[in-house]
Amino acid sequence: MNSINTMMMEHKNILRMLEVTRKYCLKILKNEVVDYDDFYKIIDFVRNYADKHHHGKEEMMLFNRMTEELGTIAEKLVKHGMLVEHDLGRLYMSELEEALKKLEAGNEEAKLDIIASAMGYVNLLKRHIHKEDNVVYKFAENNLKKETLNIIDDESANFEKKAESAGIQSKYLNLLSELESKVNE
Repeated sequence: MNSINTMMMEHKNILRMLEVTRKYCLKILKNEVVDYDDFYKIIDFVRNYADKHHHGKEEMMLFNRMTEELGTIAEKLVKHGMLVEHDLGRLYMSELEEALKKLEAGNEEAKLDIIASAMGYVNLLKRHIHKEDNVVYKFAENNLKKETLNIIDDESANFEKKAESAGIQSKYLNLLSELESKVNE
């Protein structure tokens, strides 16, 4: 499987977690007990699967080659679009973690910040994934040299093997299934 297909498959997993996150926010709106452990699991998934694993590949293997090889258009698309959104997603996760800690300390108003940060992330990533799948990846596939795409595929395959030996994919896909089953009961 080529690297872009792998990244698109990862997008499907990330979208599943976005739906889980949305349902956990709905629980707060319904005044149900906030499951701190599950929110921290969502943050763990986002930071380590969506960001470190998935965005890591994009940033280290794909985006840098796009800007080097494809010039100004790619640079604007990547540096002023995708990378800015990656950073904004990281900010939302930091704010979500901070809001959870405030709520744990007894600040009831922090529920607003939990919902705002979590849903900000959900909405950002849904749009972000749509742009990557329909614009950025297609632009890369249609414009990068075949040799460059082959290099990215090889690097991505090695990255995936290392992550697999560390249990990254299985850990986070199991976590995703666990949380899905809890919110879909």
